[in-house]
Amino acid sequence: MGFFQLLMKKKELIPLVLFMTVAAGGASSFAVYSLRKTDVIIDRKGNPEPWESVDPNVPQKLITINQQWKPIEELQKVRRATK
Repeated sequence: MGFFQLLMKKKELIPLVLFMTVAAGGASSFAVYSLRKTDVIIDRKGNPEPWESVDPNVPQKLITINQQWKPIEELQKVRRATK
């Protein structure tokens, strides 16, 4: 008995299969979205210092409410001293 034949025979499974398909698709798309963000490191050999390429003006969270970025003077001094 095939999958679609089973669904036609037991119609009460159709909403369950539909919800599970949508949930799996949403979980998969969120996983791909999360891996494409800049704060996730996949290739450590190609980019050993990924924190240098992060733009501080772009929020790295899903939701950012009233966030203002200001440079920290101590970190700026350290960055200038190490260059």
